[in-house]
Amino acid sequence: MAEGERRLVFDTGGRRKHVVRVVYAILAVLMGASLFLVVGPVNIASLFGGGSASNASKVLDEQAQRIERKLIQDPNNEALLLSLTRTRISAGNALTEVNPETGGTFFTPEGQEELNQAVAAWSRYLKQTKEPNPSAALLVSRTYFGLAESGSSIEDAVTYISKAATTQRIAAEAQPSINSLTTLAIYEYYAGDFAAGDKATKEAEAKAPSKSEAKEIKKQMAEYRTRGKQLETQKKEIAKQEGSQRKEALENPLGGLGGSTGSLGE
Repeated sequence: MAEGERRLVFDTGGRRKHVVRVVYAILAVLMGASLFLVVGPVNIASLFGGGSASNASKVLDEQAQRIERKLIQDPNNEALLLSLTRTRISAGNALTEVNPETGGTFFTPEGQEELNQAVAAWSRYLKQTKEPNPSAALLVSRTYFGLAESGSSIEDAVTYISKAATTQRIAAEAQPSINSLTTLAIYEYYAGDFAAGDKATKEAEAKAPSKSEAKEIKKQMAEYRTRGKQLETQKKEIAKQEGSQRKEALENPLGGLGGSTGSLGE
């Protein structure tokens, strides 16, 4: 097994065998992107004098509540909505645990709730601003991807990946770079928009300082395009399931298994 890959332990007996295989394939695809996208975990607790992650989250949650009280008086304040988004994301990042079977990190239910509140604040922010903050968009796109990994259903994962692509597009259009464009390509491939993924890949190749680096970008993105196709195949596999098998496939296929999300900091 290559470095960075994880082993998952499932009950693969009886009719669950095929469902589990399909779900594992989807999780493996998402984990592969995480290993590419996440530079490294951010120790949130260290920002608060070395306290525990739960203490850090509590401090951040209190800060978010203060911002929300201000928003009651000024609900359309862009700066406050952006600050609330960032604060809720930080609070969610502080609420992760390590899966002992996979070695990967995953968001606790409380962490997922913080992130859901963060993207809700982001949605409110987008309704108010004409020029979304690109660095915040990058942060939120990673958050959506983390939620996809921790989602409670296949539908959740698919929805979050699509939102990750849409939000990453904001960041890439405002600040086009090899990193922002290749990340966009991955999200587009995973969302099933292969034309958009190809477009982002070509734009990233064009920014490469040498032909050899452009070739490497093309090679890497081809791998993610293939994984995106695999993801589409697996989704169709689940769509073919009937009755209880389909229910088992749709319920909690990713949540709690612990992908390799890391902390979704900037």
